[in-house]
Amino acid sequence: MQLIPAIDLRHGEVVRLTQGDDDRRRSYGLDPRQVLQQYVEAGAERVHIVDLDAAFGETPQRQLITELAAGDTRIELGGGLHDLDAVDWALRAGCERVVLGSIVARDGDAFQRIVEAFPGRVVPALELARGKLRIAGWKEAARTSLDEVAARLRGLECPAVLVTDVERDGTLEGPNLELVRRVAELTGMPALLSGGTRSLDDLRAAARVPEIAGAIVGKALYEGLFTVAEALAACAVGSTS
Repeated sequence: MQLIPAIDLRHGEVVRLTQGDDDRRRSYGLDPRQVLQQYVEAGAERVHIVDLDAAFGETPQRQLITELAAGDTRIELGGGLHDLDAVDWALRAGCERVVLGSIVARDGDAFQRIVEAFPGRVVPALELARGKLRIAGWKEAARTSLDEVAARLRGLECPAVLVTDVERDGTLEGPNLELVRRVAELTGMPALLSGGTRSLDDLRAAARVPEIAGAIVGKALYEGLFTVAEALAACAVGSTS
């Protein structure tokens, strides 16, 4: 299982939200460029970056993202990527792949067209609370069910599906492994776990679930609960035990 450290950007700063709520935002006073470099030096092969400004309908942080994507690190970018032009920009800016959320549930046909334009480089993000899909920065319930959306995703050329338990995101309450496993089975895609990871044991447990290909970890790293090096070792131990 791959460890994917996260960098959430708000007005150029590294932050973490609790359950996607901008009013419950914590800024860590860190330079995102330095954080990215630290992740790379510690051995991370891919980093998950979210442009929260764009996600909240504000001006995208394109200059900063271009700087972060300029190196050799594989970047997956999410946040405010609502159409083909935005995805095209992100990939041309140097991001390895993009993560799309609301459009997956709102307009399956449009999402499919984006995947067909950029095969293997688009990750659908399914964000759920109590088993129900959430959209619009997790503020609204989707009109379509998880089963319906998952059925549309089957067979699409996507490298993975990102699964977030909204109620656990940023809470350090432990991940919802069963939810992630179920979504992977429904979509037929390897899953990326997001939300709630608090310990190395959480990572070891996730790595033992065959359907989980990666774990996105943010707050636990910023809070110093473990290091990137320790997390990488836990992912490797869990996947082979």
